[in-house]
Amino acid sequence: QVQLVESGGGLVQAGGSLRLSCVTSGRTLDRPIMGWFRQAPGKEREFVSAISWSSDTTAYADSVKGRFTISRDNVKNTVYLQIFSLQSEDTGVYFCGARRSGPGSWRDISEYEYWGQGTQVTVSS
Repeated sequence: QVQLVESGGGLVQAGGSLRLSCVTSGRTLDRPIMGWFRQAPGKEREFVSAISWSSDTTAYADSVKGRFTISRDNVKNTVYLQIFSLQSEDTGVYFCGARRSGPGSWRDISEYEYWGQGTQVTVSS
């Protein structure tokens, strides 16, 4: 079983920054793609960003391009999401997910096999 644990969320003023972390442990997937999703109150979980094993390919939702940066450290089994210029619309629970390499859209939530419990991000205006 793969375990994912997110951290780094909190209450931040609009315009502020946060760095979220997701540590993977337990049985590991072979060269997994890691993704970040978020879920605002009353809304469905949505894609935010994803990164390949080698970090040579990343993807972002249009709503976060230029403000969010995804990265990973495979030695530490950790994926990060650096968030700048936080907006009230960024409020929600942020989840990291792990999926196998291969076909399928990185933006498709159903492609991810393992999930963390989430970390809350609240942006105050």
